[in-house]
Amino acid sequence: MTDAAILTPGFQSPVHDAQRVFRAVLDALSRPLLPQRIEVVLAPPAPLSREVGAIVLALCDEQTPLWLDEALRQRGDVEAWIRFHTGARIVDDPSRALFCVASCPSAVPPFDALEKGTDEEPHLSATVVIDATDARPTADVVATGPGIDGSLTWDGAGASAHFLEARRANAALFPRGVDVILAGRGVVRGLPRTTILTPEEEA
Repeated sequence: MTDAAILTPGFQSPVHDAQRVFRAVLDALSRPLLPQRIEVVLAPPAPLSREVGAIVLALCDEQTPLWLDEALRQRGDVEAWIRFHTGARIVDDPSRALFCVASCPSAVPPFDALEKGTDEEPHLSATVVIDATDARPTADVVATGPGIDGSLTWDGAGASAHFLEARRANAALFPRGVDVILAGRGVVRGLPRTTILTPEEEA
């Protein structure tokens, strides 16, 4: 276990920074796929990106079961840093997590294995946070739904090969379902369960 004395710092201004990041995430989920700025000074241990680290610090606490992909867990200092700054409980099974953190799109666990809430308590579903810092465009899709003015086209950066299929199944579960947060370089995008994604050629 990494000694707490050598862990990199968290937010410079914990309350103010957490509020700013929380607002950015909230705006991102309210305005699907439109980039929202995340501007914080933070240096989490690699391979945890600054943006993903900021989101974890803002959204997680000691009541939050959190799943990390293998690349993040291989480095014990990532888990130690998160535990130290949030108190979050790291779980081995993604189905028991409220937040799942993936260091790249291909590391996202299958949606059908994640908590989707209930019709009475849909807020108990999982949220997937994907590090899309180095993600490249995949295929253009058309997004529609609440928070989108008509429709918008997304290049798919941050989505894996099976992402669209998983999203279709996820959308059919409403009000249950998994929400997604895409963290890029200095920005965050939201993809809530209410957003419908359609391949551009089918739109």
